[in-house]
Amino acid sequence: MNVLLLGIDSRGEEHSRADTIMIAHYDKDSNQPKIVSLMRDSYVDIPGHGKNKLNSAYAFGGPELMRKTIKENFGVDVNYYAVVDFKGFSKVADTIAPEGITVTVPHEMSSGIGMTLKPGKQTLHGDKLLGYVRFRHDSQSDFGRVKRQQEVIGKLMDEALQVKTLAKAPKLWGVIDPYVDTNIPPKTFILIGKDFLVGNQPDLKSLRLPVEGSYSNERISGIGAVLSIDLEENKQALQSFLN
Repeated sequence: MNVLLLGIDSRGEEHSRADTIMIAHYDKDSNQPKIVSLMRDSYVDIPGHGKNKLNSAYAFGGPELMRKTIKENFGVDVNYYAVVDFKGFSKVADTIAPEGITVTVPHEMSSGIGMTLKPGKQTLHGDKLLGYVRFRHDSQSDFGRVKRQQEVIGKLMDEALQVKTLAKAPKLWGVIDPYVDTNIPPKTFILIGKDFLVGNQPDLKSLRLPVEGSYSNERISGIGAVLSIDLEENKQALQSFLN
């Protein structure tokens, strides 16, 4: 089961660009969850629109075109999708983890997130947790942000799979539902949760595309700064990771 996870920085547009692009993968036989982050500036072929940044696919055609773009470039079918905007992320995070998520902020974060996060280990809620996963104005740029996003998704998953949380799954889904646009049936979430309860709970495995050494920074006229990636190397890396 593959789920396309999209974080959208919407300002009222019908389809804004996708700010966060992930594939969540679950194998029922091995009970193994995996997550793949796809860098939004990857320069790829978008069906019907030529070459552009990966995150443009959502603006051109929503989750369906993003799904087709991933299939064409990386050879992976994505069964489902879940789209959440930034306001929705805060609500979802607070619903799943009402006591917050503990992280270590490596340095002061303020630029571009509308708040200031001081360095050090701390428990973040809602808007501050959103600021932590959105910040990218340092030497690591989007790469550091992707790492923090994978960290937080992993911790939210751990919270979601606690017995106390699963016991309230139908009620929690009712709270979250207005903030998430998805084609995943609610029963599917509950069945996966039951699988985790009766089996082992392996740690979340993660991958970032493009993989190290398979890309270069370029600037394309009319598009801007992009990651020019070795598609074949990354396609093989993704399929090997999922299989």
